[in-house]
Amino acid sequence: MKMKYTLLFILLIGGALHLSADEPIQPIPKTIPYDHKKAELGRLLFMDPMLSSDGTVSCHSCHDFDHGGADPRPVSIGVHGKPGNVNAPTVFNSYFNFRQFWNGRAKDLKDQANGPLHNPVEMDMIPKEIETYISKNGYYNRLFREVFHSEPSYPKALEAIAEFEKALITPNCRFDRYMRGEIELSAMEKKGYRLFKTLGCITCHNGINVGGNSYQKFGLIFPYVWRAENPDRYAITHDPKDKNVYKVPTLRNIALTAPYFHDGSAKSLEESLRKMGHHNLGFELEEEEITALKAFLNALTGEKPAILREGGRKR
Repeated sequence: MKMKYTLLFILLIGGALHLSADEPIQPIPKTIPYDHKKAELGRLLFMDPMLSSDGTVSCHSCHDFDHGGADPRPVSIGVHGKPGNVNAPTVFNSYFNFRQFWNGRAKDLKDQANGPLHNPVEMDMIPKEIETYISKNGYYNRLFREVFHSEPSYPKALEAIAEFEKALITPNCRFDRYMRGEIELSAMEKKGYRLFKTLGCITCHNGINVGGNSYQKFGLIFPYVWRAENPDRYAITHDPKDKNVYKVPTLRNIALTAPYFHDGSAKSLEESLRKMGHHNLGFELEEEEITALKAFLNALTGEKPAILREGGRKR
């Protein structure tokens, strides 16, 4: 045990940490500014399966609000029942990510929204088809003119979806309230946070989104299986050292977003902790460590986004 923590201390000191002099995790703001009318239009588009070629798949199909904004299936299912090759990450708090998608190929939320809409195994549409649909739909046509003061267009549809996704923040989790001095954590939650830091989890999962701000290798100590279809950095750079390198996922609302990892291979939080302990920390976590870590991770479950608690537009 002593050797474990000595090794971890060395990893933490030598790792590429970019943390503040205070706590390495910052609370999510209670609110952020966004255009409410544009976001409400984006909400309608996000929920609309008619933006897919067979009329069965919406953005919400793979980012379920009842599952922490993620997909409860190992991989998402697109038009005509086509399976994808990746577990859809949560859309909640994605505004705070430094890049979007597992491999960071999208620079922002608008760029990200563009991908699934024309992906042949997701929604399989082209911009012209979407423009035709929203232009011929009288309700959409009126809303676009109200929000943008111009006729509907594909770029404006992406802008509205991105504005809605920006609003999907989940503030006031127990840990955020603790950080603001409003409540005390339980003894087990505090123990879990201490372990989270001393074991080395904080090396990658830090900042406002407890992740989402760097690329890291999955299988740093003991290699994780690599497959050619992996949506990793190698798929973009074709540099062998980028195999199994991904954008670090956020841990906010992690208790709601099973299964875990890019391949959805970990069915439970306990399993994901064991795998991360083995592959990225280099040792097997003990049961009491897993119990404490789970308590801390559960304290990262925030409130349902305010925009989802509101009534929304009625047709």
